[in-house]
Amino acid sequence: MAEAQHATRSRETKAGGTSRRSALRAAVAGAGAVTALGAGASVAHADGPGRGAPTFVLVHGSGSNSFYWQPLLRELGLRGHRAIAVDLPGHGLGAHLPESYQCPQDLERLRTEPSPLSKVTLGDFAAHVTDVVRRARRNGPVVLVGESLGGATLNAVANRVPELVAHLVYASAFCPTGHPSVLRLMMTPEAATSASFKIPGVPTPPELGISRVNWRSGDPAFFAVVKEAIAADRPDAEVRALMNILEPDESAAVGASEDARGLPAAWGRVPRTFVRYTQDRIIPPPLQDLMIREADDVTPRNRFRVRSLSAPHAGPRDPGLLAHELELVARLCR
Repeated sequence: MAEAQHATRSRETKAGGTSRRSALRAAVAGAGAVTALGAGASVAHADGPGRGAPTFVLVHGSGSNSFYWQPLLRELGLRGHRAIAVDLPGHGLGAHLPESYQCPQDLERLRTEPSPLSKVTLGDFAAHVTDVVRRARRNGPVVLVGESLGGATLNAVANRVPELVAHLVYASAFCPTGHPSVLRLMMTPEAATSASFKIPGVPTPPELGISRVNWRSGDPAFFAVVKEAIAADRPDAEVRALMNILEPDESAAVGASEDARGLPAAWGRVPRTFVRYTQDRIIPPPLQDLMIREADDVTPRNRFRVRSLSAPHAGPRDPGLLAHELELVARLCR
């Protein structure tokens, strides 16, 4: 492990109460559900770069939505870049919020209330983002950016239309190659310290087909666990705001059972960057390094370009840090 981490560091440029399987499913949901620090427009427009400049297409993680990207969208727009944040099927304004999730909450019913997210697949995510990529590609190169569970969608889109994607950016995102799914990655020794295992999910029956987290819980202990897991560097007020933006339901299949591996013949053709978050407690750095190493083993002639930011799973508090990294990627696409 030490040698593997050293190899990764040598290539990077630093920029700044259920069964174990049930717990892993809850961890997969928690691993993808991250901060959305502002709500507003989901598109940043600018005339500055002109036609032919890269368009950034941003993909959120589990239990999240396009609002997650608002600070980055604002920063990219102010810097003169085109960017759009997508809402994956069943998320954003199309999200399902169970009646039992509303106030006053019915916690017993919340365990069994069905959700349409149970029928949503990784293929649905990929089809939706592929359509966005096709439209954005008319304006020039497309840089596809994903965070957390959104990395699985990046893999699926690049497997379908590698010719339409100029660059893939995994912002501390899952990138299965050696392991078939996010769940399998979360079962590796490198994931053993993940704080996602500490975030209690709602104990729904497997046949419900969803992972559910009660982000509106009033339990102070729950709040403390969430803050420590995803945004330990943020004030309590910011953490409470993000918990009110997160969505309770996610399809269990997307992270747990569907094959999300990037295929060498398609995904493997696309240049890629991994932005490591060195303070990430959901996807610990050893797990990030494992995914980088396994991806490079699959496509040794197209290795990850690796960068590092001192940030938790929620990402850098200063969106300019990630915007700078994306600007460096944009230069590679011109």
